[in-house]
Amino acid sequence: MTQFYHFDETRPLKGRLAIGIEYDGTRFCGFQRLKHAASVQGAVEDALAKVAGAPVQIHASGRTDSGVHATRQIAHFDPPTERTEKAWIFGANTNLPRDVAVRWVKPVSDDFHSRLGALGRRYRYLLLNQISRPVLERTNVTWCRDPLDADAMHRAAQALVGEQDFSSFRAAGCQSKTPWRQMHFVEVKRFGPLVVIDIQGNAFLHHMIRNIAGALVSVGRGAQDEGYIERLLALRNRKKGDVTAPACGLHFVDSIYDERFDLPMEPVGPNLLAFTGEWTGERELPDTPRIAARRKLTFAKTTSDPAQEALDEDA
Repeated sequence: MTQFYHFDETRPLKGRLAIGIEYDGTRFCGFQRLKHAASVQGAVEDALAKVAGAPVQIHASGRTDSGVHATRQIAHFDPPTERTEKAWIFGANTNLPRDVAVRWVKPVSDDFHSRLGALGRRYRYLLLNQISRPVLERTNVTWCRDPLDADAMHRAAQALVGEQDFSSFRAAGCQSKTPWRQMHFVEVKRFGPLVVIDIQGNAFLHHMIRNIAGALVSVGRGAQDEGYIERLLALRNRKKGDVTAPACGLHFVDSIYDERFDLPMEPVGPNLLAFTGEWTGERELPDTPRIAARRKLTFAKTTSDPAQEALDEDA
């Protein structure tokens, strides 16, 4: 599988478009457009509007917090004008700041919706586990100078798999109607000095992954035993939880959709982990009623179906 191909510069793309976005979230106050601060959505919409010659609104697969990065944020938009693949990609990137890039653009059917149609979302939390502070990696890892037992962290993390109440890992200001989420898998692995928490689920609560990472670090350092995560889940009380890990170590690396949309496949990021050789879409999703129901949903351009909205649990 190659990452190199020739952009089409002759055929204008028609209809709804999906795009893959990569960004360094360090200087942004999250993905969602804000009136008072810089956002990734604002930067991308402004760049696409310059290509289109008219306003453009994008809908993303999930929101990320201030300082959180993404290697495969997927969004869609209904362009007001037709442009070629090369024009959308090169034009957008010419007008984007250096910490944001459009990786690809692909026509999709009108029933594709990047947020409501997502079957799963995947994040990786990177810990640089060494005595000296990071320099080259300082903006995209969290430094931990105490030795971490990654195997103990992995065993403790298995309590998170499945559908359950994640109130103990939910930020106080979380606006979700329910604390229930379904985790597909959680893995903790060491690659030299890097300890990676790899987690995928249907969706995530506000600060949920960073709160999980903070608790797992306590297990890895030996401050808590391997049953700690299971006990926190049972408490269903954020006040009894652990610290919130810094945003700089968190990366949004994939959003999964039904195969009929045939979105481009890419290596699971960030590039610090490219040597692991895993590409997106390789893992099978769990066979659950939630995923089966989502696969059957369709989304019109301008209408909203309350039944469809009820299935959505945004990241």
